[in-house]
Amino acid sequence: MGEKPVMVVGLDDSEHSFYALEWTLEHLFGPSPPPFKLLIVHAKPTATSVIGLAGPGGADVLPYVEADLRKISSSIAEKAKKICSAKSVNDVVVEIVEGDARSVLCDAVEKHHASMLVVGSHGYGVLKRTVLGSVSDYCAHHANCSVMIVKRPKIKA
Repeated sequence: MGEKPVMVVGLDDSEHSFYALEWTLEHLFGPSPPPFKLLIVHAKPTATSVIGLAGPGGADVLPYVEADLRKISSSIAEKAKKICSAKSVNDVVVEIVEGDARSVLCDAVEKHHASMLVVGSHGYGVLKRTVLGSVSDYCAHHANCSVMIVKRPKIKA
């Protein structure tokens, strides 16, 4: 029997993506040996994309923004590792890749020959999805593997 297929889980700093990771670990990585090699990918935005609208003086804050983005990315990676460890999934690789999440995730699928990509859904409405773009929608149409979009259940009041 050959190597296990690779599953890529896209992670950002939202509750939705961490929910998708936890759901995946609970439902697809049971007590028996996991059926996939797990790769968690976080797309770190570029500092210039974050302060792109800052105007004059924006270059002065670039190093500070970059440092904050690195700190946030490290925090996301550590939180992901803790969640995996708590679910007894210790054979996990976490990659932090700079760039737009849509491209980063589709590139990771290609690079690692992934069989599945898991992303969370923010649950944006039509207007927000149109303005912001939907990573999950883009990946569903462009990733060269199966894409599972995990939605967080709505809390009924």
